Amino acid sequence: MTSRKKIMPTNQYRNNDKAIGIGNPFWDMSEQNGLAGIVAGLENDLLSTPSGHQFVNFSCCSYLNLDSHPRVIEGAIDAVRRYGVLDHCIARSRVQLPVLKELEESLGELFQADVLSGVSASSISGGLLPLIASGHLGNGVRPLMIFDKHAHVSLAAAKPACADETEVVTCNYHDLEFIKDCCKKYQRVCYVVDGSDSLGGYAPVKELAELQDKYGLMVFYDDSHSISAYGERGIGYVRSHSPALNENTVMVVTLNKAFGTSGAAILLNGYSQPMLRLVERFGGGLNYSQNLNTAAIGASLASAEIHRTAELPMLQKKLYDNIALFDSLIPTEQSGNTYPIRLVPMSDETVISEGRQVIEAGFYVSPVFFPIVAKGTAGLRVMMRAGQTEDQIRRLCKILAEVRAPQ
Repeated sequence: MTSRKKIMPTNQYRNNDKAIGIGNPFWDMSEQNGLAGIVAGLENDLLSTPSGHQFVNFSCCSYLNLDSHPRVIEGAIDAVRRYGVLDHCIARSRVQLPVLKELEESLGELFQADVLSGVSASSISGGLLPLIASGHLGNGVRPLMIFDKHAHVSLAAAKPACADETEVVTCNYHDLEFIKDCCKKYQRVCYVVDGSDSLGGYAPVKELAELQDKYGLMVFYDDSHSISAYGERGIGYVRSHSPALNENTVMVVTLNKAFGTSGAAILLNGYSQPMLRLVERFGGGLNYSQNLNTAAIGASLASAEIHRTAELPMLQKKLYDNIALFDSLIPTEQSGNTYPIRLVPMSDETVISEGRQVIEAGFYVSPVFFPIVAKGTAGLRVMMRAGQTEDQIRRLCKILAEVRAPQ
């Protein structure tokens, strides 16, 4: 019997053997210690497990607590009643409900951009990045695609698809000199980066804008963690600071973090209607996946209206006050900025047991480890929200200080 050929992966753009081999044991330990796979109901901002254990969730991305806002909930219910259907199951390029167009126009006015919506930032990015790589979204030139080393997995997952269209490389975290050198060597360059990192920081937006102006650099931002939580009317960090809001800046944002609803949006400036149609038709899940369902659209319309009122800056201030209180009690590398995530460093060997001590004391903070973070940089990720009380923050910080103290 002849031997069959064994496939050897190149692992040029992804490596599941490494990610799963190192990361899955941590996930197993997390679940075994009650830090993952948790089933819990929510009542009065407390989570309760079937066994009766109650805890406060400090690992939630609803930074302004808009997901439970009465107007957002009513918006979802009203939209379903108004249109009489939950999910109009057909591609948006063929038929779409008027309320979807209403939402995109509302978001467009709010963010001062042309907006296309989708079910998630991951599906949008997965469809949009290959269009940039092939030159169809841009000036027609296939760019060198530079992915930041710390780009979120929803962005990095598109590397293989982009590599079928153009050349793909990875650079160190916010490596401006590397990007500048590439701009000098290549006719066209696109840099893919988080505008706001999931582990606590902002992109060098102004410095990148200088490269955009000088070399025509295209920047693809995922600014999901700062939308709503930052800027006037919640326009986010990038749109608050970048002077390059033109065809060389492409943004994706989620609507189910601080915005408080569901789905995601592409924010574009300077592109024609035929180009928007091309993105809609060939942007992967934008076309062949389902649309936002009617409840999500109605909730998002309601949230957008809250963004236009004086309530939004009040919620932002409450969030910032809570962040400042946490920083005064538990200093971290992120201390001093308005970013709502803090990473409290722990060792790989102790992060699970220390996370377990915290949840047993009545607070959930998620342990993060490779491949979520680089090897050797594990920690407990704390997410701040406007709805957290001073007493809750002080009690959490007390237990964090205790588990960090030398034994």
